[in-house]
Amino acid sequence: MHFRFFVFPHSLAFGGHASATFSFASKNVFGILISFAMATRHLARTIILQSLYEWDFYHKKADLIKIVERNLTEFGPGIDEPDFVWRIVKGVIEHLPEIDTLIARVAPEWPIEQIAIVDRNILRIGLYELLHADKNEVPSKVAINEAIELAKNYGGQNSSRFANGVLGTVYREMEASEATKA
Repeated sequence: MHFRFFVFPHSLAFGGHASATFSFASKNVFGILISFAMATRHLARTIILQSLYEWDFYHKKADLIKIVERNLTEFGPGIDEPDFVWRIVKGVIEHLPEIDTLIARVAPEWPIEQIAIVDRNILRIGLYELLHADKNEVPSKVAINEAIELAKNYGGQNSSRFANGVLGTVYREMEASEATKA
């Protein structure tokens, strides 16, 4: 059984590539390229979420590599940086115990196994990017905003607030820790 639960928002266009909605006449080429790159990354995160969701649904026993390969082929044939997808997936898996422990600490009223599968994988992606991604590639606020957008699009009614609360708490802890080091 394969999961196909994502309906891509209005940003899917042009030969399978993700594209931001814009007027060619109203933006310069640089702005178009940035919009396209950001939309491509959003599509990549959506594919990561779908893959992690399926893997988690099957109690982490399914072959995650095959799931990601299939989802990249089916939903992201035009993604220009598939290495971004693989980097995030690999990072989430390598740091999974640390990330899940952090979620349990920051949201103690929600044991990890009681958090909806889609929400816990949104948190995993967001926390990995917040804690471990190259800040020049994915600034902290971008990691948080992208996770909130995933939660708005694919989570439940309160998912975006939950993701914002968890990620915001971790971000504030990171800032406080940096301030004490300085």
